Amino acid sequence: MTLQDIKDGHSRIQPHIHRTPVLTSRLLNKISGATIFFKCENFQRMGAFKMRGATNAILQLTKEQRNKGVVTHSSGNFAQALSLAAHSLNVPAYIVMPSTAPQVKKDAVKGYGGHIIECPPTLQDREKTALSIQEEKGATFLHPSDDLDVIIGQGTAAIELLEDHPDLEYIFTPVGGGGLIAGTALAAHFFGNNCTVIGGEPFEVDDAYRSLKSGKIETNTSTNTIADGLKTQLGDINFPIIKEHVSEIIRVEEQEIIDAMKLIWERMKIIIEPSCAVPFASLLKDKHRFKNKKIGIILSGGNVDLGNLPF
Repeated sequence: MTLQDIKDGHSRIQPHIHRTPVLTSRLLNKISGATIFFKCENFQRMGAFKMRGATNAILQLTKEQRNKGVVTHSSGNFAQALSLAAHSLNVPAYIVMPSTAPQVKKDAVKGYGGHIIECPPTLQDREKTALSIQEEKGATFLHPSDDLDVIIGQGTAAIELLEDHPDLEYIFTPVGGGGLIAGTALAAHFFGNNCTVIGGEPFEVDDAYRSLKSGKIETNTSTNTIADGLKTQLGDINFPIIKEHVSEIIRVEEQEIIDAMKLIWERMKIIIEPSCAVPFASLLKDKHRFKNKKIGIILSGGNVDLGNLPF
């Protein structure tokens, strides 16, 4: 991975994504004791940062590969991101979704032009179904977080944040499958000025925290968290990047996530999803350590079920 690889990825996707705004709040600065710059990927196309990685990955395919389409298994933001990115580039997108996925998510994928193939709600069934589509259609499989082109695309949010505020001392991101934090860490390494990357993770799904401690990819025995986008685990491609370039991961309780989410909704007047609140909750949990620091926070997305709010 080189500086040029990151620059090329950023240039490649710019015509297809929004350059999202960076917002600040004097009140949240006062509450935290730090100067915070929020990179608002909740305003990205389809409502989340994953549009960046999906777009970059598709643009790296050959013409023949694009003609045959792309496939992934996801019931979350990547399903929507890949559907919209593929539709924008006239590429067929086959989305394997568990039969138990909420109808609102299925409707969103269909609305973005994705072809849904339902399967039983186990990882084994999802992988088996995706493989059968690869064999039947000749489609290229794109992993939501453990794909280098996806990782590079996700890191472009941090590149833009550092272009706007090159003197950031820290960048906080949520940690789920590892694509966003790995891309952010690469961006901070190549474009930051001694900028440290810190992950935020719920105690209920703290596999990334434990993975950094043990040096190997850990799993979770339960996924009982409101931060539904962070229930996935790290992969073989992003984990080495995280080990090398991520300083630490701060874990937070469920109530701390809800409180941080409510603060942003109430004080900044913007919609964020629970996973998106985790890095801000992590900063607040240890705010005395970051007093008077300049901090960037990636607000990863705003695709929230308004009928199931925690407040």
